[in-house]
Amino acid sequence: MTYCVAAVTHGGMVFASDSRTNAGVDHLATFTKMALFEVPDERVVVTLSAGNLATTQSVISLLKLRMRNADGKISARGMLGLRSMYDIAALIGETMREVLARDGPMLTQQNIDPGCSFILGGQIKGRTQRLFNIYPQGNFIESSVDTNYFQIGETKYGKPIIDRVVNYDTSLRDTAKCLLVSFNSTMRSNLSVGLPIDLLAYEKDSLRVTQRHRFMEGDPYYAQIGQFWSLGLRRVFTEAPDVPWHET
Repeated sequence: MTYCVAAVTHGGMVFASDSRTNAGVDHLATFTKMALFEVPDERVVVTLSAGNLATTQSVISLLKLRMRNADGKISARGMLGLRSMYDIAALIGETMREVLARDGPMLTQQNIDPGCSFILGGQIKGRTQRLFNIYPQGNFIESSVDTNYFQIGETKYGKPIIDRVVNYDTSLRDTAKCLLVSFNSTMRSNLSVGLPIDLLAYEKDSLRVTQRHRFMEGDPYYAQIGQFWSLGLRRVFTEAPDVPWHET
């Protein structure tokens, strides 16, 4: 299991993903779920992935392989050459279906789910920033001002805090902080989600990534924000009004 989340706001976008994958309680490994395709001053494209690790790695590998032609020049039909984020979302969906058509039947026969899903976000020069949720079938939806974030993987534990805090007018700083708290809540309830956490913030129209951090085990800030959140919840709980029991 994994957990990935991304939000788009008036000031930019924030992406976060864990790096734990497991094939049983005795086989844990670390693989990044975040991929960055960047041409400074021209485009920033970020993907987050969840689901079958072999499928997601094959999709990312094919996307990277096809970014350039045999002569080394950028392919007009690849991640670095397409002229809209919509076209890139469609390309990822097509590549997912290609990998599933190749590997899916054999994996399904072995009772292995080959499915995966992606979050895609970014901005191309001269165009607006956009965020997409790409489903296992390869189709996708786009975020809006009203629905400005997407989650994939283990979503239920981290959703309540995001719903209460993050909206389109939230600052990048507060959005990043909230997404980290959502990870803390998720990891508290599900051991299959774990550190390291990759966090990336993109400022709208900058066309380059300037804020990126990986939170490793023992990271002082991550430990601090987790403790602060736990203590704050307990304090608010003790201050909440008591239940108005009626004697019978």
